[in-house]
Amino acid sequence: MAATLDGKLVVALSSRALFDFEEENRVYEQSDDRAYMQLQLSRLDEPAKPGVAFPLVQKLLAFNEGNSQKVEVVILSRNDPVSGLRVYRSAKAHGLAVERGVFTRGQPPFRYLRSLKANLFLSMNEADVRDALDAGFPAARVYSESARAAGQHPHEVRIAFDGDAVLFSDEAERVFQRDGLDAFQAHEAAKLATPLPPGPFKPLLEALHRLQRAGGAEAPIRLRTALVTARSAPAHERAIRTLLAWGLEVDEAMFLGGLDKGAFLREF
Repeated sequence: MAATLDGKLVVALSSRALFDFEEENRVYEQSDDRAYMQLQLSRLDEPAKPGVAFPLVQKLLAFNEGNSQKVEVVILSRNDPVSGLRVYRSAKAHGLAVERGVFTRGQPPFRYLRSLKANLFLSMNEADVRDALDAGFPAARVYSESARAAGQHPHEVRIAFDGDAVLFSDEAERVFQRDGLDAFQAHEAAKLATPLPPGPFKPLLEALHRLQRAGGAEAPIRLRTALVTARSAPAHERAIRTLLAWGLEVDEAMFLGGLDKGAFLREF
């Protein structure tokens, strides 16, 4: 029987997000991919240091207990297959159960996200994130601050979603951009009982919701989600009704009415 990723939370990420390959990347930028490949090959027995997404991957893989494999972490990389050897060696040395990967030697790897049924793609490279989003896949950039912040909640994964054009479609956002706030509020009041169409990140929230419901009180890692949106009353109601119609929940909701989201995200 063929293996399947159905029903799992599938997170694809670049090798540079998982491991600190910055020194090696400078060699690539200053020379070529063959010099990079030779350097990685020479360091095959030297485990790479953790990268910015390493703490998140550790936490996500901790949801897998015994025969219950709820999360799959996949490497999706522009690296060459030879350099991929070091990625796998490093993962094994750090105790990470990372088994699957796609290495495309300089070519955009995003076309494989559909075959992987990936719920999320993570990268340090903003252009790669934008390319993945343009291809229709949920994607996000990881920053060095995220690795430091992970230590504040060692037994939790916390994920915040924006609303319009992210979790929901950009239907209401287009009204706001075209006609202004008053028209936006009137539009949302008129469609109060009509669920918003889904945005690109709805499948990720669905996968997180399944993972959250599958975890018991004794799970080593807990999952906490938030909706952080520029909406305010009365437009907040359609957002909540939409989640109810989808059969999904978030643990926290912040309706900020245009306030800067940064401070609230830092607190979360």
